[in-house]
Amino acid sequence: MDFLFASYAGQPIWLWLSFLTFIGFLLWLDLGLLNRKDAVVSPTKSALMWASFATLAVLFGLYVGFVYEPDPRYYSSPHNLNQQAVIQYFTGYLLETALAFDNIFVISLIFTYFAVPREYQHRVLFWGIIGAIFFRAVFISLGATVVNSWTWVLYIFAAFLIWTGWKMLSGHGQEMKLEDNKLLAFVRRRMRVTDSIDNHNFFVKRPDPATGKLVLYATPLFLALIMVEAADIVFAVDSVPAIFAVTRDPFIVYTSNIFAILGLRSMYFMLAAAVERFKYLKYGLSLVLVLIGVKIIWNFGLSKELGWVPYLEPHWALMTTIGLIGGAMLYSLYRTRRP
Repeated sequence: MDFLFASYAGQPIWLWLSFLTFIGFLLWLDLGLLNRKDAVVSPTKSALMWASFATLAVLFGLYVGFVYEPDPRYYSSPHNLNQQAVIQYFTGYLLETALAFDNIFVISLIFTYFAVPREYQHRVLFWGIIGAIFFRAVFISLGATVVNSWTWVLYIFAAFLIWTGWKMLSGHGQEMKLEDNKLLAFVRRRMRVTDSIDNHNFFVKRPDPATGKLVLYATPLFLALIMVEAADIVFAVDSVPAIFAVTRDPFIVYTSNIFAILGLRSMYFMLAAAVERFKYLKYGLSLVLVLIGVKIIWNFGLSKELGWVPYLEPHWALMTTIGLIGGAMLYSLYRTRRP
């Protein structure tokens, strides 16, 4: 049992396992108990699910603020570690939730392209969470190793975030075109795929045209799941560098990511029908990415290395994130209001 008290990324392994066990319990509660039957998730139920996950995220933030024991090597000052950690946690959570909002547009596009019935969409999103938890762990583990071994990599992150923000601001962001998607074409060449969705099954057995024997076929529902996972990986390329600019503590990075993903999936049915009302949100997100990139250069280059400017404390990033994203959402709702 000694391995449970061994340290991984600044925290004991038992803490990591406890968090993953808690998330596993929430997922079981979701699909195994509350959503066992295929049914359309109403906007009201979606809002309640999101509120539940958001409440848990806030409660976890209280744990970070009062109980969590931060590793000093991941923080700029050895004083008030819990205060720094809780500010960085909530900043990361809000930032990841906002960045993941764009994912709703893409998921809606995927479901439309594969004609996924609304009563099966929750099942696809649920299994998509499993993949997201795994892939985010891989991305964050690699990112933590690189950032905490070679701090200068943060300058590359800064340049990437500024470039990504400018690309979004100028309207040249990447779009997922499913008609000529190479991953989708690769899967279709390597797997037998049915032409229609069969209940909520990802795989079905059908007679082989040549031999007549029953063989396994993937359904369009499985292809939709693959594309949802691919979309999450694409968005992780932007979001992981962004949150490492906010905090270098791997535990804070991972937990804020997972709570944001859980909230996104539950929020989908609440916002999918109203995504057009948030058409100006991307401008707020793009400015957040640019400012986070500038903050890296300011703190690690101009402040720590050269001593030319004062160090920007984490609460400034939290206030800026709330202001820009909240302002963009309110402006979107105002501009798209009905006469």
